[in-house]
Amino acid sequence: MHSNASDIPVQSPGSPAPAPLSADAQDALKIVVVGGFGVGKTTMVGAVSEIRPLSTEEVMTEASVGVDDPSRVRSKTTTTAAFDFGRITITEDKILYLFGAPGQERFWFLWDQLFAGSLGAVVLVDPRRVEESWYAIDRLEAHGTPFVVAINRFEAGPGLDALREALDLSEGVPLVECDARSRDDCKAVLISLVRHLNDLYAPSPAREGTP
Repeated sequence: MHSNASDIPVQSPGSPAPAPLSADAQDALKIVVVGGFGVGKTTMVGAVSEIRPLSTEEVMTEASVGVDDPSRVRSKTTTTAAFDFGRITITEDKILYLFGAPGQERFWFLWDQLFAGSLGAVVLVDPRRVEESWYAIDRLEAHGTPFVVAINRFEAGPGLDALREALDLSEGVPLVECDARSRDDCKAVLISLVRHLNDLYAPSPAREGTP
């Protein structure tokens, strides 16, 4: 079982520095990654970002005792105090900005601010603790923000149909599996979100009046 709280660097020692932001960049697209405490949001942002992500991870101290509940993520020693930030270049003029939201209840007041102006969201779920994702789904639905749900698979467990039922997801919400440590998996999650957004907003013949 892997730890989902570790911060995964994008660059290895000695690797070339990432290219600077294109001077032709005009469109900034924003996606938010939300979910419960310790589900792997920081790991996902770090895995897929083309730059070393900005992280507000802080070491958990005795001050968090009785406030945060790390009992089900005992390997977790740090926590996101504000948000994580990463960047992905889509084309020369389109840049995707990725924000990872803090999972603890005491930081939920930040979520609506992070949702503002976002194109969509990824709800990252630990299948052992699905109930901790209900609030994220409720807030996104209340905010009217389109989203997909990604199951960060730690070990063998319930199938996607059972998890969809446990999360009370409509059939219209994409549900996928991933390993938040894997760049390819995280890219696939973001692609599923983009396809979902395209299905929601792409003009249809009926909308355009085409027979």
